[in-house]
Amino acid sequence: MRDATDFLAPGGALRIEGRAGGPLDGLTFVAKDLFDVAGTVTGCGNPDWARTHRPAERHAFAVSRLLDAGATLVGKTITDEISLGLLGENAFYGTPLNPRAPDRVPGGSSSGSASAVAQGVADVGIGTDTGGSVRVPASFCGLYGIRPTHGRLPLDGMAPQAPSSDTTGWFARDAATFARVSAAMFGEGEAPLPTRLVLLTDAFGFAGAETEAALAPAVARLERLISPAERALLAPQGLSVWGRAQRTLQMAEAWATFRDWVEREVPAFSYLVARSLMAGATIPASEPPWAALMRDEARARLAQLTAGGAVLLMPTTPGPAPLKGLPLPEMDRARDRINCLCAHGGLAGHPQVSLPLGEAGGAPVGLSLIGARGADMSLVALAAALEKAA
Repeated sequence: MRDATDFLAPGGALRIEGRAGGPLDGLTFVAKDLFDVAGTVTGCGNPDWARTHRPAERHAFAVSRLLDAGATLVGKTITDEISLGLLGENAFYGTPLNPRAPDRVPGGSSSGSASAVAQGVADVGIGTDTGGSVRVPASFCGLYGIRPTHGRLPLDGMAPQAPSSDTTGWFARDAATFARVSAAMFGEGEAPLPTRLVLLTDAFGFAGAETEAALAPAVARLERLISPAERALLAPQGLSVWGRAQRTLQMAEAWATFRDWVEREVPAFSYLVARSLMAGATIPASEPPWAALMRDEARARLAQLTAGGAVLLMPTTPGPAPLKGLPLPEMDRARDRINCLCAHGGLAGHPQVSLPLGEAGGAPVGLSLIGARGADMSLVALAAALEKAA
């Protein structure tokens, strides 16, 4: 086990006991430093944000939900600055350890929570997912992770970024714990398994042969458990077109979220985060309406593909985590490729679970299950059934 400072946010060393006798009694969890914990400042990964905000008066919904279910909070964790990142490198607070691939990034922006769970310091980590910030670190760190149906869970006490895409999500190392926590978060019991699988050929093709080969055994196990998978395209218009649309909407909303604070406080940012904010500030007025139409198309496409309870299969990320400290052009390309496989989450808002079932080049890569809106627990049930059948 590594030292806790690998993943803790400033002031994040704390402990709050969960309710005795709850369904999660005995489990521990960490919370990304975008979630309010009463009496502490929600720092959002940036020193000037922490300096200019007061301590929270009450716990965020997600924190209260887990505490009420019996889990014990054991720390607040590093996030990419104001949650604008997919790789997990924070210029102010460092890069949390990826214990499955120590020379590689953990994935962001829920990097600290993923690191803590992957290291075994906590059983569960809560994070946020706007453009991939739970799905990506789950894939890179070899964890179970979920982006729930958009709008299904209250976001009270969670710092916003792009509200039309923001969700709460969580990580666990094993499917049984993941299922317990998911049931507590959704307030829902076991769900039936799906009866149809659809393999998204454009997503596998985009990821490439190494990732496809790494995930092939897991796909075969799913087919034995459910039925042979049908084949379909995720994005007939092009994965990069969906990626551009999501990026346009997300960056425009992020600038709207942070503009007043930025113009009032003139905070210090890393170059990458400042560049993202300025990109949002300079999006031409003609772009968001186009992107909103593409979002309508993406929602219609996902609704069609998941009709009748089908579950879609795709790589969570194009491959394993990039190496730490890449030159900027390589970092940008890695981020853009990841965005192409994550954009559907923010655009369509369907639930997605990443399973830690592949390895490429000695590092983890996740296989994702995507279901109809509201079918979150069916995906969780499939993850648990697959682990039991192994």
